Amino acid sequence: MNKRATRVLLTCMCLSALLALSLTREAESAPPPAPAPTKAAPAREKTLDDYRHFRIATIDLTGRMPTREELAAFESPEFDYDAFVRAHLIGPGYSERLTRIYMDLLRLEPNVNFATTPAQLLRHEIIGPDGKPEWIYYREGQRRAREEVDGEFCLSPAETGVPIRPRMRTNEADSKKPVPKKALEDATVLVKPWWLYKDYDAQAPERRYQATWNDADPEYRPVEALVTGVDGKPVIHVRVCREEAQETENGHILTTGKTKQPPKLPGSRVRPLVLDSGYAQKHKGEPVACASKLALTSAADCGCGKGLARCVPGDSDQNGPAAFYFPNHTPLGPQEPIDSARQQAQRWFPHWWAREALAFLEDLFGEDRDFREILTGRHTFVNGPLAQFYGSVQRGNCCGPETGFGMTEEGEPLFDPHKVPADLRPHDTGTWRLVPDRGPHAAGILTMPMFLEKYASARARGALLYNAFLCKSFVADSSAQLTPSTEPNLMKRPGCSTCHATLEPLAAYFARVEPGSFVFLPQTLFPVQNAVCKKDKNGKMNGSCTALYDPAFADNTGATLRSAYGSPAHADATPAGAAHEIAESPEFASCAVERVTSSFLGRQTTPDDAPMLAELTQDFKKHGYKMRVLVAEIMRSPQYRRSNNLSGDAWRGGTDGGAGAPKGPPPVENVHGGSMGGAH
Repeated sequence: MNKRATRVLLTCMCLSALLALSLTREAESAPPPAPAPTKAAPAREKTLDDYRHFRIATIDLTGRMPTREELAAFESPEFDYDAFVRAHLIGPGYSERLTRIYMDLLRLEPNVNFATTPAQLLRHEIIGPDGKPEWIYYREGQRRAREEVDGEFCLSPAETGVPIRPRMRTNEADSKKPVPKKALEDATVLVKPWWLYKDYDAQAPERRYQATWNDADPEYRPVEALVTGVDGKPVIHVRVCREEAQETENGHILTTGKTKQPPKLPGSRVRPLVLDSGYAQKHKGEPVACASKLALTSAADCGCGKGLARCVPGDSDQNGPAAFYFPNHTPLGPQEPIDSARQQAQRWFPHWWAREALAFLEDLFGEDRDFREILTGRHTFVNGPLAQFYGSVQRGNCCGPETGFGMTEEGEPLFDPHKVPADLRPHDTGTWRLVPDRGPHAAGILTMPMFLEKYASARARGALLYNAFLCKSFVADSSAQLTPSTEPNLMKRPGCSTCHATLEPLAAYFARVEPGSFVFLPQTLFPVQNAVCKKDKNGKMNGSCTALYDPAFADNTGATLRSAYGSPAHADATPAGAAHEIAESPEFASCAVERVTSSFLGRQTTPDDAPMLAELTQDFKKHGYKMRVLVAEIMRSPQYRRSNNLSGDAWRGGTDGGAGAPKGPPPVENVHGGSMGGAH
């Protein structure tokens, strides 16, 4: 626990103890109150129940205990509780409170890894011509004009003394030998990269990290090995393989004329040659976008761009190279983390994906937007790392099997890279900008990378929608018998149909977003029913088809796009169609009301709460799905007062908690940014 968290906890404990002691002494020693004016109703003396109610209302709206000034205002005869609530429904405490409900529900914490090969720079140590160790950055699988190193490190085993085996630990340091100076200069260049220079895209970059650039955002912290050399001294440039250092936006498909492996590998190669693919043979010399996956494996004239801005560095070529410092835990908010850890490069973008979802939700509640925009909104917020990701890195996630259908890069991405603010730099971590429209396929959180990577399959995405926004669960029919079956249609298979009759049509909405990815498959190139992917006389489909079309739903006339069989119409409607269907369903509003009410009550709702929930739902819809109206009504309700009017003895199984107080421990329900019901 950090110092601030400790102070908050101690302050809460001390204020609670002092408040109780003060009330006891006042009750024992205070003189009788003066008679109230005869023309006005006498002011009711505040009770301990009133103080408890005010305390939790303040915590819910501000995220902290009441201040002395707020307590003084509360104790004034003129105190207006409704006005207090209205005043505090505008502010960061309130928006954070609502945001945490849905961040916890959707589990959008950044605990996934993401590494796309075209964007990942590895680093290998060689012995330089002067006999001293030196680091060289390179990409795994990079095409190179020199056959001896094509698809491998830019220096051959004969030149370095050892074979390069990326992402594997080796014990070959003793075999290394100095690389000849000419070989080193021919194969590599010196670059001033984006992670080292604020003005990396200038003609002559000068503002170096922790030197002339000393005002970097606090959340931008490269690991020491990225800003120092092998000798531990600050570096002014890095050495990079010549191909990776290229700055052009487009390259050309390379062919070598080799389609079969030779009996003997040329030179000192230790891996098979890179052969001409069928696609390369058909498209020899044609242009290809350097940010795409195809460019890495098919073009020798594509690199990481100006200042290596299309790539993310790692401090080694072993598994899990490190890149930046950032926190693992931020229960008090991103600006006050509990820790700051040396993190792997593959966690850099997921860290910001989660922050994007957080920014989106905080704006949704802070600006009191129509809550349906959580699913339907086409806007978002990005900072420097996200601008780098959406502008170039996401393009490297495509294309592999898609090239067999004529798609070499995304034509209809979920986030149009042209919508990225042009003035954001990769190290602008603290600068956030509104992107009003991501593109025609954008659908709230449903098309954000954090959601799509967290819920990797179409079924997982559909199930989350059903549970989180309709408050429904899939419950199998206990009387159904799960018997062996060859029926591929789970909507018909005995024992499966009870759940999958609903789940498969929901999953179909995500059929055009590749599983475990965010690559969008446009209808023009990937029809739901594709005659190109029909089975041959041996009952097989070609490799490209198998990756994207389902053999279980294929015959000699064609095949069905994976996950689309539940509803071809839903597949063509895309996640945006799911967003509108769910947001307009009768259960959407009542589910949102139930989620928020349960959180503010600190317990699960019960049948006794049904009349209140029905009235809240009616008002919620009447006022345009605005959360402020809903929360204000909840906080004025007697149920809110009773649920949060509990003494310590009540949690321990006592009976003095007042009407409606549970006996025994409180229900486990996420409230107040990670605390449980007992925080009340």
